[in-house]
Amino acid sequence: MAALVRAAQRDDWAGRFGARVAAVISNKQEAVGLDFAKSQGIETHVVDHRLYPTREEFDIRLAEVISAYDAPGSPVLVLLAGFMRILSQAFVEKFSGRLVNIHPSLLPAFEGLHTHQRALDAGCKFAGATVHLVTPQLDKGPILEQAVVPVLEGDTAQTLAARVLTQEHVIYAKAVTRLLQAQT
Repeated sequence: MAALVRAAQRDDWAGRFGARVAAVISNKQEAVGLDFAKSQGIETHVVDHRLYPTREEFDIRLAEVISAYDAPGSPVLVLLAGFMRILSQAFVEKFSGRLVNIHPSLLPAFEGLHTHQRALDAGCKFAGATVHLVTPQLDKGPILEQAVVPVLEGDTAQTLAARVLTQEHVIYAKAVTRLLQAQT
């Protein structure tokens, strides 16, 4: 999330596309990104999933918070970063075509969790990250960008994850810039 905010500032998304990071929303009160967003003058919200008896009820409330920013021209995109919840089909369909996620593997390989360890266990020579549009099927949406990193001898899930993360920051901003260009 912080990398996207910095990219928006560095690449002047506001000046080039009339786009800005309007809000940061988390399902966890303790999310570090909330403090960062506040320090950048960005509105923040917490929608705690534990307060809702069903996934659908949580998603309805989350959609309401996002939709409060849904004036003409905004939000153009809903960007997921570190959001580790499966969203309901109704939520995904509501924001279809503008709901974007980043996944720490070269999709379609290693959908879901524990991607780095699974890549190591499979003996992969390369790993990476994928930016994709979100669809109701987990990690199956159209691929927008990918980055490849080598798996090095002696890698652990943590060392591989750290190298992949540096590329995630690059490709997510690149994918968002391309999507914004396509919408102008």
